[in-house]
Amino acid sequence: MAGFLIPAGRGLTSGAAPYNIFHLCFGSMGLIILWSRRAALMNLFNLGFGLIDLYQALASFLHLPPEKYFHWTRVDDILHILIGLALVIIGAYGMLRRDRSQR
Repeated sequence: MAGFLIPAGRGLTSGAAPYNIFHLCFGSMGLIILWSRRAALMNLFNLGFGLIDLYQALASFLHLPPEKYFHWTRVDDILHILIGLALVIIGAYGMLRRDRSQR
């Protein structure tokens, strides 16, 4: 949401409208999944969104889509790596923990 408030080029992260819309959509999806209270969905969302974050960092370095629309900065890249790794670990841990408790 802050991406729409700070003029493009003035912030440390991308201010591209498609990038902001992407975050609003996935943030809304995350909230809906959280409100569902379904642990399996939460774990899957964390794992999947973490992988998407890691892809975005890779795409930025290798100039892959959607770089043309998202206009990532180095700060975005660092955040994608850190948050992506954290989400993958949290999602995978939740899935493993859930599998063990169902045995």
